Amino acid sequence: MKSITVFCGSSFGSDDVFKEQATLLGQTLAKQDIQLIYGGADVGLMGAVADGALHSGGKVIGILPHFLQSKEIAHKQLTELILVETMHERKTKMNDLCDGVIVLPGGYGTLEEFFEMITWAQLGLHKKPIVLLNIDGFYDDLIKLVQTMVDKGFLKQINREMLLISDNIDEVLEMMRNYKAPTVGKWISKGEV
Repeated sequence: MKSITVFCGSSFGSDDVFKEQATLLGQTLAKQDIQLIYGGADVGLMGAVADGALHSGGKVIGILPHFLQSKEIAHKQLTELILVETMHERKTKMNDLCDGVIVLPGGYGTLEEFFEMITWAQLGLHKKPIVLLNIDGFYDDLIKLVQTMVDKGFLKQINREMLLISDNIDEVLEMMRNYKAPTVGKWISKGEV
C-alpha cells in the first residue's frame, strides 16, 4: 500500500471520537509512509485526516472540484491540490491515484463515494480493498442493510465479503494488505442466492 483514498465527512459529527480517529488515521498513514488521497478540504473530518498526516510528515494529495473550492475551503498546506471540474472526475482521480479506500463517518457524499467505489469493485473495474472504519458503531445499520441485500437475493455473499469492516486502524491496514479480490461475476442467476 503506497496510497490510500479516504472518504469522510466535511463535518466533525456529534462525538469527538470521530475527529480523534480521523486525526489518528492520518498520523498512522504518515508513519507507515502511505500517501493520503482525499477530497482536498480543510473542514470537518476531511481536514482532521489531512492535518493528522501532514503534522506527522506525510504526503497528502487533495482532489477538489472548482465549484467546492469556496464552500469546502481548500486546504492550503497540502503536498498537492488537484482541481477538477466535476464530482465524477474527483472520484475517478481519487481511484486512479490509490491502492485502496478507507471510509470514515460522513453523510450523503461519503456514502455516494463509497457505493460508487464498491460498485466499481463488484463490476471488476478495480481490485482494490475497501474498508469501513466503523468508529463507535457508526456503520452498524449500513452493515445490516448490506446483509439484508444478501439475504433477499440482491447481492452475492462473495460480493458482500468484498466489504471489509473494522473499528481499529491497524487492523484496517492489515486487512487491506491481505485483501484478495473475488474472481466471480456480479450477476445473480435465477434461483441463485
